Amino acid sequence: MACVLEAPLRMSVLSEVTASSRHYVDRLFDLDPQKVLQGVIDMKNAVIGNNKQKANLIVLGAVPRLLYLLQQETSSTELRTECAVVLGSLAMGTENNVKSLLDCHIIPALLQGLLSPDLKFIEACLRCLRTIFISPVTPEDLLYTDGTVISHLMALLSRSPYTQEYICQIFSHCCKGPDHQTILFNHGAVQNIAHLLVSTSYKVRMQALKCFSVLAFENPQVSMTLVNVSVDGELLPQIFVKMLQRDKPIEMQLTSAKCLILTTLPCLVRMCSKDRLLEERVEGAETLAYLIETDVELQRMASITDHLIVMLADYFKYPSSVSAITDIKRLDHDLKHAHELRQAAFKLYASLGANDEDIRKKIIETENMMDRIVNGLSESSIKVRLAAVRCLHSLSRSVQQLRTSFQDHAVWKPLMKVLQNAPNEILVVASSTLCNLLLEFSPSKEPILESGAIELLCSLTQSENLALRVNGIWALMNMAFQAEQKIKSDILRGLSTEQLFQLLSDSDVNVLMKTLGLLRNLLSTRPHIDHIMSTHGKQIMQAVTLILEGEHNIEVKEQTLCILANIADGTTAKELIMTNDDILQKIKYYMSHSNAKLQLAAMFCISNLIWNEEEGKKPSLLMHRQVTILIKKLLLNSNICSAQCIGIQSVMGNIILGVVWIVGVVRRHEEDAESSLGETQGHSDNKQELERHRGGFHL
Repeated sequence: MACVLEAPLRMSVLSEVTASSRHYVDRLFDLDPQKVLQGVIDMKNAVIGNNKQKANLIVLGAVPRLLYLLQQETSSTELRTECAVVLGSLAMGTENNVKSLLDCHIIPALLQGLLSPDLKFIEACLRCLRTIFISPVTPEDLLYTDGTVISHLMALLSRSPYTQEYICQIFSHCCKGPDHQTILFNHGAVQNIAHLLVSTSYKVRMQALKCFSVLAFENPQVSMTLVNVSVDGELLPQIFVKMLQRDKPIEMQLTSAKCLILTTLPCLVRMCSKDRLLEERVEGAETLAYLIETDVELQRMASITDHLIVMLADYFKYPSSVSAITDIKRLDHDLKHAHELRQAAFKLYASLGANDEDIRKKIIETENMMDRIVNGLSESSIKVRLAAVRCLHSLSRSVQQLRTSFQDHAVWKPLMKVLQNAPNEILVVASSTLCNLLLEFSPSKEPILESGAIELLCSLTQSENLALRVNGIWALMNMAFQAEQKIKSDILRGLSTEQLFQLLSDSDVNVLMKTLGLLRNLLSTRPHIDHIMSTHGKQIMQAVTLILEGEHNIEVKEQTLCILANIADGTTAKELIMTNDDILQKIKYYMSHSNAKLQLAAMFCISNLIWNEEEGKKPSLLMHRQVTILIKKLLLNSNICSAQCIGIQSVMGNIILGVVWIVGVVRRHEEDAESSLGETQGHSDNKQELERHRGGFHL
């Protein structure tokens, strides 16, 4: 393959090739070795920090000549070293530079150079190899094509701090999966790199750490090996802990923490096996639960290590009738503390199933798992009940399980009992779980409603505990989604107007957003909108006004405008907007607001206001002339162009479509007003209606 730049780049730089650049290349062909050496040194100085000069020299054919000089045994060691340095500098340019070097087969030439006895030359070759391999355009597999390369690199680790730094960096960037991990592991990477963690060079220690972090990632075999390796009498985990100290650089703290987690995880899983003491099993499971709680990759790694999910099922059978415990005192002790095992198992199951659907499925399919959770909800130990509720909450994030296992075992019944009389710590998690059971696709929603949940949830919204207030209003929001009018009326009656106002003026934005979401769900379906606004319209309009006038973020005001759009969709309810000049002015203001989302929400308000479907009546023309003026401004508004520049073209596209649609409606209204036919325009099938605020999973 020709050693050239890609065509577009070649054309762009050929015109800029200068006489001095040509001079550098010409000197590489001089018959005098000393002049060649000086030419390479001058070239090295010329390309440092100069990408244009690097590109020029590559185009002029410097790379093949440099590689030729580097591989010639007749070249002096100094010349070969300088050639490697220049090639490394060229590789530090653009990605196209690296591609050109790869096309010239630079990697085999540099690997061959590692066989030299001269340390300086070896270091120069390794430095260049490091630069090439860390480039995203270099295939990692090029390192593994020859089985002897890895062995030789391992042998070179002892030569100098530079060889240690560069080789570890190469391994870190070229270890991209189980196959690469296995190759490096089988060539003794753990043993050869371990002692570098106590090097006097920070760079060496750092690169060794990074190397271990990629070697052990999702690889139990490597992780368990690292645990048992010692350097100068200290185990590797102890060294990792020392590197976590606050006086160490942040980079070192983070990487050592990652190594510590990866090496600790298999050990913690082993502590969960049934041949360990009860205390060890409890501590192992609880520590592991804490460690993986928020990390999806660690959850997946733990779930496939030593059949952990199945192993935890034994926690509920301890001590069994065939227990190996012969010490009567020990048996008596374990019987008294067996509940701690169940607590630890529930905690770990909760962490394992926090994010991954496949893991949740495996947990629920474990022997009698749902029955164990249901039993755990009624245990005498508060800690076990809390852990069981947490486990249930974690599993309730699954749509499939809500529709199947949760319904088959009627878990809502014991959950409702837990909610009747429990400390706040349990109430918070139990009410979070209830939010998920009240989603529209959950079969448990209807029986929960029939069990008197509305009164319970309304009482939670009055709690001084913020989390309980959020959960109470969140659950009501989910309950109101696509609900019957009676349920919506019961919710409003249970909350009371005074409490609704308190929630809308809550200092916590989560409470406010969920309350607005509840209002959106209540004010959906035209008959429901008209009914609710006929009884609570004055108070709701007052609340909407206060929020639109207040110092709230964009998301809050968008939700509030969506509520207005829903009200405007009512048959009689829209009159509360049409007769309120203050609200009309606010809608007009937000139609020309700089924020695209607020513009779109205001547009929907207008589109719903224009329609009037009462038979025999003309569509309402109030405001249409003012609306037309505003729409024309919007079509010419520079905000549309600027919004596209910041990545919200889809929102602006909706605004333009809404504008065009409303203009058409207004024009048709004008034509109808001028005609003598007196026919009422039917409700357009293309009319866009704001989607109700769909309930969401409580995470």
